[in-house]
Amino acid sequence: MWKSILLLFSLSLLSGCLTAQSVTPWLTRGDQSVLLSERATVDFASNSSSNDATITLDNGTAYQAIDGFGFMLTQASAQVIRGLNTTQKNKLLRELFGNDGLRLSAIRISIGASDLSNSVYSYNDVNGDTDMNNFSLNGPDKTHLIPIIKDILAINPNIKVLATPWSAPPWMKTNNAYVGGRLQNQYYAAYARYFVRYLQAMNAEGISIWGITPQNEPENEFNEPSMLMTADEQVDFINNHLGPQIVNSSFSPKIIAFDHNCDNTAYPTQVLNQSSYVDGAAFHLYAGDISAMSTVRNNTGKNVYFTEQFTGSNGNFNGDFSWHMRNVVTGSLNNWSRTVFEWNLAADSNNEPRTPGGCETCLPAVTIPNASSYSRNVSYYIIGQVAKFVQPGARRIGSSNNNGNLYSTAFRNPDGQRVVLAYNDENSSTTVRVREGNNSFDYNLSAKSAVTFVWTPGDVGFSGYYNILSRRSGKGLDIANNSGGNNANVQQYEINNGGGDNQRWELIAAGGDYYDLKVKSTGKCLSQRTNSNANVVQQDCNGYNRQKWQFIEVEDGYYSLRNRRSGKRLDVAGNSTANGANILVWNNNNNTNQQWRFEQVETTANRSARTQVQSKFVERAERVGLFPNPAVDELTVTLPDTHDFSNATLFDAAGRQVLMAPVSTEVTQLKLNLKELPTGLYTIHFNSPTQPIVRKLIKN
Repeated sequence: MWKSILLLFSLSLLSGCLTAQSVTPWLTRGDQSVLLSERATVDFASNSSSNDATITLDNGTAYQAIDGFGFMLTQASAQVIRGLNTTQKNKLLRELFGNDGLRLSAIRISIGASDLSNSVYSYNDVNGDTDMNNFSLNGPDKTHLIPIIKDILAINPNIKVLATPWSAPPWMKTNNAYVGGRLQNQYYAAYARYFVRYLQAMNAEGISIWGITPQNEPENEFNEPSMLMTADEQVDFINNHLGPQIVNSSFSPKIIAFDHNCDNTAYPTQVLNQSSYVDGAAFHLYAGDISAMSTVRNNTGKNVYFTEQFTGSNGNFNGDFSWHMRNVVTGSLNNWSRTVFEWNLAADSNNEPRTPGGCETCLPAVTIPNASSYSRNVSYYIIGQVAKFVQPGARRIGSSNNNGNLYSTAFRNPDGQRVVLAYNDENSSTTVRVREGNNSFDYNLSAKSAVTFVWTPGDVGFSGYYNILSRRSGKGLDIANNSGGNNANVQQYEINNGGGDNQRWELIAAGGDYYDLKVKSTGKCLSQRTNSNANVVQQDCNGYNRQKWQFIEVEDGYYSLRNRRSGKRLDVAGNSTANGANILVWNNNNNTNQQWRFEQVETTANRSARTQVQSKFVERAERVGLFPNPAVDELTVTLPDTHDFSNATLFDAAGRQVLMAPVSTEVTQLKLNLKELPTGLYTIHFNSPTQPIVRKLIKN
């Protein structure tokens, strides 16, 4: 049977306490003298006034949720990335998709060839095969694209994949060609079957498709490949063929309409208002104004996505960076976009491979001239300035600024962290003031430069004591033999009922984004033993950098702990799960033996404000009801009438995700099928941008 246990202190309480008065700026200058570089921290102070360039935040006003940021991963991109030697390929992919890199959270790929493929091809060139008996991914995508996607998934299993066709197979089209033409009405059902077979084939490769658009640039007949599709045709295709076939399949990707320029709002408005299958519309900005996204969103009540814009090889860094920051990034996000994709991820020194009619001047994010090197171009920094900091599930929050040459947008990450992006389009530096409530900070932003400010609001420091638990083993940091001496070894050890004082840690703000971890039994600090010795021990707290730790969120309430002196991560030696395994610092490897969660086991009585927060949390947690039904192995979950949970995620005792169910704000009851789960301890996380809840479950 199942039993539910109220967990009074959720991991959200950690993020509520992970608070700093300091703000970390990340800067890119248009003159390229600084490129996505962390700068010296600045501090909030009590000051609610404005200056000539003030960004004012309104955290109480929330807009769209963010799905992700990334690039078009064309077949050509995958081909040149695969041409790198193994060391360089792995380095590049970690740099792009890893937690220490750009943290790209989405990719866009083509269904069949795009114009940046090494040839034109489809997945079924057999004339008249309407049943798709000859459908196959074999060819350039199976050879190049799919292996790279699998490499990316190994780094970020949660990457969102948006898939778009440039053309149907020629035999389905009015001109029997890859360029131009329309989909013949007699093949609408077959083409919908083509999409479903694609979803099946990609799933068989271990690749889940998050979203599809029916046609890239349906008003452009000159690309190679390309295909025309009117709004009436798209409505017919989606409503009578694509939508029903997907609903009757085992897949549920978002169907996103249009996928073309901002100069036409009538087309996407018509499709969105006439199709219940469509989630929203996608946009490019080769024509029109970015405000078209708001127009369509307001006219339809559905989502909007920015999916493509290229930088040209005949352009210049400063000009392209400026235009894209103003229009593509802050522009689309302030007009309700849930994604930002740039075109294209990678190419060789000649901007190839491409089809004969493909784009000759599209400058990739990364140029790969040979097997042993690569270089970064302007779109790398355009997307990096936001992707590295704004997490999937973040909410854009209310913000305004009083300077026409300052472009800005602001977000609240799922853990409560604030992110503000600002671009100074002046020809001289300006002092930017960021104001939240009665506090503000100032930052001198150079001309033609973008800065991303990152901080966690609230009280400074933590309340009470915490167990610090390894994701790999579920065991906690422990002073070996309960020693009181300096340089006593720190190990992992099983913790029961909150453990002893040698397993309880106080977390104290140490400036910037860093914290001292002080064990209750001795009052000594967690420390790398010496600047050159990787062993982790307890030492008298003396302010050394080797005693300071930065908490970097990984996912699902787990953190990587980065040592300020060495830059290395807190690590369980040998990936061990055994009691007594040594703790040390080691190079970041994204493994679960370097991921930690915090469970509060003791509060501090004299922190009345925190106690009030805890009381509110307990009250809200008690309104989440868990009702197991052992007869059918089903769990019914009741939620408050008013909540902002985005999903419910179930984790086993080792911290592995075993089940996830999306939750909308209108849902007040969920039913979770638990038949496939073995007996044991589980936690269920109700994720929220303001205050997540965590409950425990036991299956006997």
